[in-house]
Amino acid sequence: MRHRNAGFKLGRNTSHRRALLRNLTTSVIIEDRVETTLTKAKAVRPLVEKMITLGKKGDLHSRRQALSFLMTDKSVERLFETVAPRYGDRAGGYLRIVRTGFRKGDGGEKAFIELLGAEKQLDLKRKKRDEIKAKKRADLEKQLEESKTEELKELKEKEEAA
Repeated sequence: MRHRNAGFKLGRNTSHRRALLRNLTTSVIIEDRVETTLTKAKAVRPLVEKMITLGKKGDLHSRRQALSFLMTDKSVERLFETVAPRYGDRAGGYLRIVRTGFRKGDGGEKAFIELLGAEKQLDLKRKKRDEIKAKKRADLEKQLEESKTEELKELKEKEEAA
């Protein structure tokens, strides 16, 4: 019986579970949005909110606490410089969990966990990614046209030589 045993075990031992949650927390802070299972998203929510609260405090002790939990220095810098100032006047509730459906292989329920107010940054990332894809596509089409014209020239030269 699990009476009065709060928290999610996630089918892992303690060290594996702690590492998983630390990695997910770091990813949410760096990427603003992560797709994972619903249970993992619910388990990582209080940890991310605690990190943002540390970021809002902004003192040296809070920075050291965040450094001891988060996996990279880059994530700590981003937490204190960009993420935490977004929520200066907000008292909690910094995340949104959006269910996205079920995984094809095992039927696990998937969800996005995202920071509120990150829509602008996500849209900018999406636009940049689309521009890069369009540029690559245009370059490939240009290369195809060039190769076709070269092949036609070679065929004409062979016909003229024959």
